[in-house]
Amino acid sequence: MFALRLAALVAATLATGLIAGVFYAYAISVMPALNRTDDRTIIDVMQKINVVIINPWFMLGFLGTVGFTLLAAALHLGKEHRTTLIWLGVALALNVIAFAVTSGLNVPLNDQLAAAGDPAQIGDLAKVRADFESAWVRWNILRAILHTLAFLVLTGALFVAGVQHGRMQAAGAVGTQQVPQAQLVPRTAGQPYRAPIMVQQYGFGQTGSQPVGAHPLA
Repeated sequence: MFALRLAALVAATLATGLIAGVFYAYAISVMPALNRTDDRTIIDVMQKINVVIINPWFMLGFLGTVGFTLLAAALHLGKEHRTTLIWLGVALALNVIAFAVTSGLNVPLNDQLAAAGDPAQIGDLAKVRADFESAWVRWNILRAILHTLAFLVLTGALFVAGVQHGRMQAAGAVGTQQVPQAQLVPRTAGQPYRAPIMVQQYGFGQTGSQPVGAHPLA
């Protein structure tokens, strides 16, 4: 079960890190470079990017930011994993918010840009660009920050899960090494002394042929 929990946690961390990296690359390189181009170029390039990015590899990571994190959280239900679950809950909330930013803000802008049609046929390129660029860049930075924070929290969850598992393993090892102590038989006044059960069973402390458990106290 630990291997399954760990696999889900690693998958969530990897998916979140990859998507955070994609949006980070947009923020620090792609969009600043396109900002230096003319209106037709940025519209044409972004229209093409928005088409090719819808592929299985991107969708696996994008959907995995929420899906894998939710799976990891479900597998860590239980009081023995409570600390890890808290970390996963925070990461899940961040990924859900970032997912909502993409779906509710960036994607509609992409659809709006696609609806503008062929850049060669657009009458007012400057207006189409103005309606798209600044807002898209702003929301992209926000989702990049959110996914990056989620990635850091998931990294912390991995560390906490490893520490908790190590402690549980150590506690189990100590438990198996403990030797049961001798059980004493209660005695009331006037009754003869009865040796501990382990002494009676195994004959520890006997001398000669007289049983230890039969000695009366003087």
